[in-house]
Amino acid sequence: MKWGDGTRCGRAGLPEPVAGQPFLPPPVFAAPFHLGDDTQDFYGAADNPTWRVLESAIGELDGGHCVLFPSGMGAIATVIRVLTAPGDTVVVPSDGYYLTRELLADRVARFVPTTAAWTTDVVAGARLVLVETPSNPGMDVCDITAIAELTRAAGGLLAVDNTTATPLGQLPLALGADISVASDTKALSGHSDVVLGHVSTRDPALAARLRTARRQAGLAPGPFEAWLAHRGLGTLDLRLARQAANAAAIVDALYDQPLVTKPRWPGDPRDPAYPVASRQMRRFGGVLSFELPSRDAVEALVEHSALLVAATSFGGLHSTVDRRARWGDPVPEGFVRFSCGVEDTADLVRDVVDSLDRVQ
Repeated sequence: MKWGDGTRCGRAGLPEPVAGQPFLPPPVFAAPFHLGDDTQDFYGAADNPTWRVLESAIGELDGGHCVLFPSGMGAIATVIRVLTAPGDTVVVPSDGYYLTRELLADRVARFVPTTAAWTTDVVAGARLVLVETPSNPGMDVCDITAIAELTRAAGGLLAVDNTTATPLGQLPLALGADISVASDTKALSGHSDVVLGHVSTRDPALAARLRTARRQAGLAPGPFEAWLAHRGLGTLDLRLARQAANAAAIVDALYDQPLVTKPRWPGDPRDPAYPVASRQMRRFGGVLSFELPSRDAVEALVEHSALLVAATSFGGLHSTVDRRARWGDPVPEGFVRFSCGVEDTADLVRDVVDSLDRVQ
């Protein structure tokens, strides 16, 4: 039977019911385990039952084999380290997450905007192509299927940073990508209390290589963090629905605000990303962007608001404002990445509009 998103999120990775046992197995904190045969756990830095439960859950949603990492950057760094060597060409977003660009100092990096005209020349000679769609923080979108075909023809592999979309919003592996990578710190766990990441692939041999690299680098996820992320995953469908409804309402209100320019949300039919986003995304999330005239205007927006807080990261229960220029992103001083929480839509819109009026 084909289950809906809420059912899949709530049941993903759960074991068969056993009388007297909890729905979600508790975290296993052991470092050493009693030794047995080679198929059994022996040391907590190598593997852990709690990791595997969450990997099973995320793998079900992503449509592949999931390998857990202690952060999103740990996941991306391991993909780059396993699949490329110094001297290899890597194509990465010039408008995506800034630490990914910093990471590539010892590689031949080709920085390409998400909205580039993707041609054979763009991917020529690349061992790995990494795209981020919707991009963070600009909310641009690129055609995963088309880029996957170009990359495959050029002999490379395509990885998609799916953090902003989540597995409910977009399925990169089904669209032709070789790898889906994400920071589960964001919407997947959703409660702003976990740092975690993962890589999913349909290739079991590649998944095994990533697990080996994880063990060799000592990238051991915390069992409690894995358990918290699995607990949070159960409400992803509910949270995403409210966050998307809030994003749609906020963007609509922003178009009427004289201080606001360039509101962006891929789910808005007025947005330049919408034609591609609506074709390849299953549903939209709660992250949007816009510009205010200055740094002072952004700070005043937060100061006047009763609901907004200044914070980095996104996808949590609380609506946040992140002025991305402070982190070195190539954006104007007044550029805002706005992450909608799960507040009542009418309350959030009223608070944002009133706060912008006070800034004005």
